[in-house]
Amino acid sequence: MSGTVPRLAGSLLLVLAAGASALGAAGSVQAQPGPRGTAVRPLGQIVPAPAQVSPAGGLFTLTPSARIRVTGDPREARQVGTYLAGLLRPSTGYALPVVEDRGHGTKGGHDIRLALTPASGGLGTEGYRLDSGPDGVTLTARTPAGLFHGVQTLRQLLPASVEKRTRQSGPWQVAGGSITDVPRYAYRGAMLDVSRHFFTVAQVEKYIDQLALYKINELHLHLSDDQGWRIAIASWPRLAPYGGSTEVGGGTGGYYTKAQYAQIVAYAASRHLEVVPEIDMPSHTNAALASYARLNCDGVAPPLYTGTEVGFSSLCVPKDVTYAFVDDVIRELAAITPGRYLHIGGDEAQSTSQADYVSFMNRAQAVVQKYGKTVMGWHQITSATPVAGAVAEYWGYDDTGAAERAQVAAAAKNGTRIVLAPADRSYLDMKYDENTELGQDWAGTVEVNRSYDWDPGTYLAGAGVPSSAVIGVEAPLWTETIVTNDDIEAMAFPRLPGIAELGWSPESTHDWNTYKVRLAAQGPRLTALGIDFYHSPLVDWPADT
Repeated sequence: MSGTVPRLAGSLLLVLAAGASALGAAGSVQAQPGPRGTAVRPLGQIVPAPAQVSPAGGLFTLTPSARIRVTGDPREARQVGTYLAGLLRPSTGYALPVVEDRGHGTKGGHDIRLALTPASGGLGTEGYRLDSGPDGVTLTARTPAGLFHGVQTLRQLLPASVEKRTRQSGPWQVAGGSITDVPRYAYRGAMLDVSRHFFTVAQVEKYIDQLALYKINELHLHLSDDQGWRIAIASWPRLAPYGGSTEVGGGTGGYYTKAQYAQIVAYAASRHLEVVPEIDMPSHTNAALASYARLNCDGVAPPLYTGTEVGFSSLCVPKDVTYAFVDDVIRELAAITPGRYLHIGGDEAQSTSQADYVSFMNRAQAVVQKYGKTVMGWHQITSATPVAGAVAEYWGYDDTGAAERAQVAAAAKNGTRIVLAPADRSYLDMKYDENTELGQDWAGTVEVNRSYDWDPGTYLAGAGVPSSAVIGVEAPLWTETIVTNDDIEAMAFPRLPGIAELGWSPESTHDWNTYKVRLAAQGPRLTALGIDFYHSPLVDWPADT
């Protein structure tokens, strides 16, 4: 796709400001001048790229007297309005009261209007429309999620300094015109491995806020592995305090109480992300096996594990106690997870025979269904018999063997849905190049262009996976070498925004040469947010980032 000409005529408008922008000789975007020599961001210069952009004359200017007016369901619209006000108040210094709009849709007052209108056609469950001009900005959506995503677009159209937590000088202007935007895929995920290294509630919430900026809507939490069990289970009380007492390298580990997990779920929901919990099995289970001897076939508990090798552990498939354990864990986790999915892993089961693997996965899937959740697993689940409606998460490489891909394709043709997370494209823990200090390179090095320059719709087409089976993409971050939020940010940014764009934007907008210009414009925003991102040499970052 790199270097191709976008086929959607509307996508050409992504690099235009309202009647005044053009591409310079070096490929940089020339923005419309504003007062005092400032520049107004072109209407489509955001990430992910909008589906349709129609520039028009005039500018919106946020003034000290502006209000955030909400219509539709007052509670749900007000929640989004309050969130927006919380973003804008520190940097602008404006009061920005959130008020119910009683003007029956009239414009005026340089206000920002948030309109929940369930009858809005063509916007789906997450789409929105933004209209900007001298009389104000109006965001329209059928659902609160759509309105929230529209707020992220408005946020990116304002100067990057709007992200700062201290008062800035402005002016706060948005180019005139309209954006109509709907996501390409319903599932746009990011995975955080809290098992190899544990991350606190506050650390996870910080990542959630960063994901929301790029319209990610699924947070996959890898809650158990050989190195740590991170969720309290009342019926197996030793799992979390003992199984969660360490991590890679021998740190103190940690775990979430059910109340803390509920806090993460609620915080994610406030940013319109659904939490997908994962309990990996039958392998990646040493923390559980160490906690309870009876889960082992020989009745002997192994020691806690702090290394990074994989594939050596397995629940004891023939034992009845294994399925009592699986039932209890899934029952308790499903009860505190309002989201649709429960991920049961299923990868790298090298110490489990294929016959035992099939037997185990068939029984484990039935338990997930019993408690009202949709089965999700890594793509090896397709070597068993995925239940109706199951989702397989593909983490293979570009050159994964034909037999393995054919197995995934056969399942897809039988109704299994696919989320794409190819390790040599979307794994955020892969090194950028051989000099990257953090991360691993077992799937190769993954620069920013490689993580962006692939099409989810055709990625497995050669193997026979129909494009209709693909429901989205995910950017996993494994944490063998990741310890702090700074580590998360260094590996996630700037690759995460590109994967988010693959999930949201029309395929016709996907072009590395134009994307890297929009990505460069994200640099000041990331800097204002305090994100110390990787300055890829492939991107012409502004000097002040």
